[in-house]
Amino acid sequence: MKELEKIGFGGGCHWCTEAVFQSIKGVNQVEQGYIAVKNEPENFYEGVIVHFNPEMISLHNLIQIHLHTHNSSSDHSMRFKYLSAIYTFSKPQSLEANLILNDLKEIQQNEIITKVYEFGTYKASRKEITNYYKTDPERPFCKVYIEPKLQSLRQNFTDYL
Repeated sequence: MKELEKIGFGGGCHWCTEAVFQSIKGVNQVEQGYIAVKNEPENFYEGVIVHFNPEMISLHNLIQIHLHTHNSSSDHSMRFKYLSAIYTFSKPQSLEANLILNDLKEIQQNEIITKVYEFGTYKASRKEITNYYKTDPERPFCKVYIEPKLQSLRQNFTDYL
């Protein structure tokens, strides 16, 4: 088995992003928390770190899922908290993520505002709010915000669930 890789994603609430990636085959762990971009350590954004097996799920497919499951084409008023981002852990991964993102931008109908950033630092969420959807999918927040994203996953990415 190939060694696990990791990639960071941000775009919407980390509870939603966590639930999406916890649903994907080949993802072994999802760390929910707050991520800062390298060279901007004072700005933390909600996000997740995804540990995945590249033999089971490609970086291309993870990025495609990420773009599809958050508002990757809107520069809305909450971007100060929800940066539409792919956080990379190495120069080769950054180059690959940028190539993938550019390819996907060409086939998208809406303009994608998501960008690739170098991972800076990370602060884990409080234990009480991790695995938010898994611990109680009946919460109103889960029903209103997370369940529609998971339904979209079931409709558009069945092979990866």
